[in-house]
Amino acid sequence: MLHLAQVQKNQSSDGIELQLLATQTAKNIWVVGNGKTVALTEQTLSEASVSSNNLLVLVDLDENHQILNLQNVTNWVLELVKTLSNPENASDFSLEEEEARIEQWRQELTSQSQDITRRNLEIETRREQMQELEASLQQEKEELERRWQELKVLEERHKGTSGLSESE
Repeated sequence: MLHLAQVQKNQSSDGIELQLLATQTAKNIWVVGNGKTVALTEQTLSEASVSSNNLLVLVDLDENHQILNLQNVTNWVLELVKTLSNPENASDFSLEEEEARIEQWRQELTSQSQDITRRNLEIETRREQMQELEASLQQEKEELERRWQELKVLEERHKGTSGLSESE
């Protein structure tokens, strides 16, 4: 993975190390800062000629943070300036693409918001239906209790009337 780094002298070991300043995550996409440092070996120092403190370099690291390639950043910066100053290459850094991505996110968020609103309405409707059903069940219960009481009264009357008929 390609990194922009700064050569620094390690005060505690008197060795030279690289302070990683930015990491390339995709073509023309860089993430600034992670604070990691990579120690340079004597062999790397002699091969790359990077003994100057605060020198900016491009370093290609493998997944174990072993240096695959190390180069002075000057040529890379000059190429970057040429690319950015050339109107034909402006599409590489297209604001239209970013605007399209933002618009897509906005549409997705709007769709999600509409889904949530629809679900909330469905829940509210179901809640109202349950309340109506509960009220209806309560009325039926009260009606059944009233009829039960009427049956008890009729039964008591019937018992009273039956008792009179038998005694006569």
